[in-house]
Amino acid sequence: MGQRATANQWVCGFAAALAAQCVAQLSLADAAPAPRPMVLKAAHLFDSVSGKLSEHGVVVVTGGKIVAVGSNASIPANAEVIDLGDATLLPGFIDAHVHLSQEAGPNWYRDFFDGALRFPAEQALYGAHYAKATLEAGITTVRDLGSEDYVSLGLRNAINAGMIPGPRMLVANHAIGATGGHADKPPVPPQRLAVAGPLQGVCNGPEECRAAVRYQIKFSADVIKFMPSGGVLSLSDPVDNPQLTQEEMNAIVAEAHNWGRKVAAHCHGDRAAKMAIAAGVDSIEHGSFLKDDTLAEMKKKHVYLVATLFAGAWVGEHADTFPPVIAVKARSAAAAMQQMFQHAAKIGVPVAMGTDAGVEPHGLNAREFSLMTKNGLSPEQALMAGTANGADLLGLADQIGTLAAGKSADIVAVAGNPLTDMKTTEHPLFVMKQGTVYVGAHSAVAP
Repeated sequence: MGQRATANQWVCGFAAALAAQCVAQLSLADAAPAPRPMVLKAAHLFDSVSGKLSEHGVVVVTGGKIVAVGSNASIPANAEVIDLGDATLLPGFIDAHVHLSQEAGPNWYRDFFDGALRFPAEQALYGAHYAKATLEAGITTVRDLGSEDYVSLGLRNAINAGMIPGPRMLVANHAIGATGGHADKPPVPPQRLAVAGPLQGVCNGPEECRAAVRYQIKFSADVIKFMPSGGVLSLSDPVDNPQLTQEEMNAIVAEAHNWGRKVAAHCHGDRAAKMAIAAGVDSIEHGSFLKDDTLAEMKKKHVYLVATLFAGAWVGEHADTFPPVIAVKARSAAAAMQQMFQHAAKIGVPVAMGTDAGVEPHGLNAREFSLMTKNGLSPEQALMAGTANGADLLGLADQIGTLAAGKSADIVAVAGNPLTDMKTTEHPLFVMKQGTVYVGAHSAVAP
């Protein structure tokens, strides 16, 4: 009895001490000072809903949120004021098509070799570098549309935990597609490279394709990406052929929507895009060979075009560095993509900015703005594509995409007026994500 009483006393004493410590910690938390407000000032402020520029821009930030916007905003007495001078304040840019887990180099064969030999943990360290470069380029949110070994998923989780700097990420995990198609592994003899299945996104028949969607969601995918048509950088398929049946596409989109996930469809080919639109996709990626009637249907159904003009231009300019079978496709898609986009702009297709970064180097994302204006969008429309439109496509319009009270403090400042010089978006003076400064005064990231 004595030993039991002593044990009980020890347990009770430990519990009491633990409770006292918790109360003390809670009291300290209650007593912690409120975060000091920050006020950003600049000559101009861009409204990503109306597309208009206002003078004497002011944004008040407290605790990671925007609390007031506009020249008449009340400035708290204890605020830290950052005056950026002759600059424009904009919402943080949104890139709706990236691959942060990888980056192509100047030698395709070296990339293939490195991809075969690098361990996932090693590749994740490269990804952390790419994520930092992306954020410092003013891209505060991305939609990552496919990676191997769940590297992008790990990046997302590490960024969310505050372990590494990077943009807010929505990830797709494995892209979904048919055996031998753009989502499949290279045509290496099966004795040397394991054959992919639904877990890795490769499916045949509606039920396997449903399973492929469920596997991506099981492992925490935020969005589903699938391959209705062929691709440029794959070795064994044409660039524009339909690679899934209508029933398979219907199953993928329906299953994703049943789980509350939006769906991005990689489509260079027109016939595949028509099938994907009929299945109910939320966006068409690339769209190199889309015809006017398909673009009109996208406008009617509010299906976003994410054209990735920068990637198309990049592979076209570097076509000679690829194997011949890829080089032919790269030249063909590059030649068609910008003309397609000009038609889309005239028709009024909803556009969200996406770069396919990883095909080209990370951190150059804002070059997409200039390519969009070169090919038919006004400067205002291009900036809206990379802010409010992107937020709408990603399903995050209640959190990001505009400078408005209650939204996350994702804010970029660029020199001068981007409506008269779009290239100024390529070198932001100031980048803030969720109230933390990553470029500019009091940067949280070491150089």
